[in-house]
Amino acid sequence: MTAVLQPRDWRTDDFDFALPPERIAQNPAEPRDHARLLHVKPDILADHNIYDLPDLLRPDDLLVMNDTKVIPARLYGKRGDVSVEVLLHKKQAPQTWLAFARPGKRLRVADTIIFAPDFAAEILEKHDSGEILIRFSVPDDKLMALLQLHGEPPLPPYIKRGAGEAKQDQARYQTVYALREGAVAAPTAGLHFTPELLAKLEAQGIKRVTLTLHVGAGTFLPVKAERLQDHVMHAEWGEITVAAAAEINKAKQEGRRIVAVGTTSLRLLESAGDEQGVLRPFAGNTSIFIYPGYRFRAVDALLTNFHLPKSTLFMLVCAFSGLERMRDAYKYAIAQDYRFYSYGDATLLEKAI
Repeated sequence: MTAVLQPRDWRTDDFDFALPPERIAQNPAEPRDHARLLHVKPDILADHNIYDLPDLLRPDDLLVMNDTKVIPARLYGKRGDVSVEVLLHKKQAPQTWLAFARPGKRLRVADTIIFAPDFAAEILEKHDSGEILIRFSVPDDKLMALLQLHGEPPLPPYIKRGAGEAKQDQARYQTVYALREGAVAAPTAGLHFTPELLAKLEAQGIKRVTLTLHVGAGTFLPVKAERLQDHVMHAEWGEITVAAAAEINKAKQEGRRIVAVGTTSLRLLESAGDEQGVLRPFAGNTSIFIYPGYRFRAVDALLTNFHLPKSTLFMLVCAFSGLERMRDAYKYAIAQDYRFYSYGDATLLEKAI
């Protein structure tokens, strides 16, 4: 790819900001579409709510939404007398997943972790990154049912729940249009939509199309490199069907805007677009890393939540709307008591010219 330019030597610290802990949302807005929405234009910051979207978007906009479905990817088990927490990360083969485990240092290759009398996993590999590769004792057609029974929603680490309390998030940490199982983190911008809001958008002439990007736990990993060029981005599996690509290309040819719902949708769209912005059908892994200097080819506007300091997602929105503009927007949002992160409020971002 040639879309990333390097006009300067970006540092991770360039994307830091101070966030009071009380701004981190611990529970979602109810109803979903009553979350607040900050419309970030080049010259205006405007306060709205998610339910205002039909009036903020253009009647011929095309919304692109991620239909991935979060699985109950956090498991608690035993290796002998040792209690083990396992967070599934990325499927590698039938019955076989990469995972994070605690306490990882006490686990060995060939150890068996028992989650229930009829449900266990063997450790096949330990990686330097802290991951383990495990193979479940049951075939895939039984695995999802056992995850539903014994697993918990894989809430991010900044949402605090006691033991067993995350079960209450089973439905709420899921979009209403989730379809394809495989994510271990929610595409959080989509959490704000309700069936009623989708109907209102359609009544306004705002169409929508879906793609799939199975969000991995790597989305929460911090950037440890001092220089962005040295950061290795995690890979996630995604698919854009022939029909979806044709619909998006048709919209672009007609001069209609492509509005990505979430950074996951945006990253996959940008992965599949050529230099002219023409979208190709796509099925495979993407590890695209977007930061200022990137030339966007596929997306014209972005709906997304507020992101962590020094995270790859904050770097992405700074690339999209401008670093200084996003610093100002986040400073304003903190002062106005917007709620941050997965269960927080949202932004509607216009692309910097």
